[in-house]
Amino acid sequence: MTDRMSQFSRRALLGAVFAVGLAAPALADAPVIKVGVTISTTGQGAALGIPEKNTLEVVAKDYGGAKLEIVQLDDAGDPTNATTNARRLATEDKVDILIGSSVTPATIAVAGVAFEAALPHFALSPMPFQPGREKWTFVMPQPVPLMAKGLFENMKAKGVKRVGIIGFSDSWGDLWVKEFKASAEPMGLEMVADERYARADTSVAGQVLKLVASRPDAVLVGASGTAAALPVIGLRERGFTGPIYQTHGAVTRDFMRIAGKSAEGVIFTAGPVVAADAQDASALTKAPGVAYTTAYEAKFGAGSVTQFGAHMNDVFELLKRVVPVALKTAKPGTQEFREAIRAALESEKELAASQAVYNYTATNHYGVDDRGRILITVKDGTWAIVK
Repeated sequence: MTDRMSQFSRRALLGAVFAVGLAAPALADAPVIKVGVTISTTGQGAALGIPEKNTLEVVAKDYGGAKLEIVQLDDAGDPTNATTNARRLATEDKVDILIGSSVTPATIAVAGVAFEAALPHFALSPMPFQPGREKWTFVMPQPVPLMAKGLFENMKAKGVKRVGIIGFSDSWGDLWVKEFKASAEPMGLEMVADERYARADTSVAGQVLKLVASRPDAVLVGASGTAAALPVIGLRERGFTGPIYQTHGAVTRDFMRIAGKSAEGVIFTAGPVVAADAQDASALTKAPGVAYTTAYEAKFGAGSVTQFGAHMNDVFELLKRVVPVALKTAKPGTQEFREAIRAALESEKELAASQAVYNYTATNHYGVDDRGRILITVKDGTWAIVK
């Protein structure tokens, strides 16, 4: 009996070795898709870029039989650095896909390189498209008009008429002032102040004084990351008691930590991942949001999920759908494959992810609708949904 068992064990072992031998070449021959990432893991955009970088550790990297190889660089939120990184990724690393950056000015820079290099590009920050140059960039965050709509409707419901704006002195601040003029003014809201500050500023005392002097009913802060807390702190210190509104660029727990008690009652527009569990069971964003939250918090701690990391996660949710489609017509490392990725993004429908349900087309590279927006506020030091 022992000899028979021994013979069986030897045959089983040989069979296992043979199976591994067959599998190894197949694994080695799996196509490799190179993904280049440039984000702000240092600098003023670090509150956005660090969770984006962390997310790369929890996403799947095997889609449709292809392996993803990720090359990640830090641009510190600087457009010049972002341009240099994107060009290196495109020309030296020869990536098939670009992702980045964390803040709008750097994202615009990456989009420029993507257009020149004809590379599919996933933008992690909202950005305006220059006419004729939107072909290769697909924006993950919700567009400003969609997110602004919720804030402006809330202002109207509260009886707000006069609004003071303070925002970054760059393209992110410009986007919100432009949108206020385009959407809020036709609703009867009046802009009574337009103050700006740099992302690296450590004080906005002068701007806050001018804001308070303009006697607004409410203030809209067009900023992002931890720097968005400065106007809130200054306004409360100066005795401003009216409602303060923040964009989705400011939805971080670091904001709450820095703003402290001043953060209480501030109203934000946000993506649904911030309250993934609280969504209706029928919401297509719920399952991806809960899955991402569970995976991320298991590695980085309870309450650590941000919508910025979720945008990075959602890039890979979309790749799960479009990579197998593209692989049917082309091989990674070729321009044909990059074209196939772009074409699949524009043709696949109801791409459900944690922050939105995407329906890109050749003429719409935002591709989201109202399912990608909720309103939240800070209540007792944590997020609460605004009903």
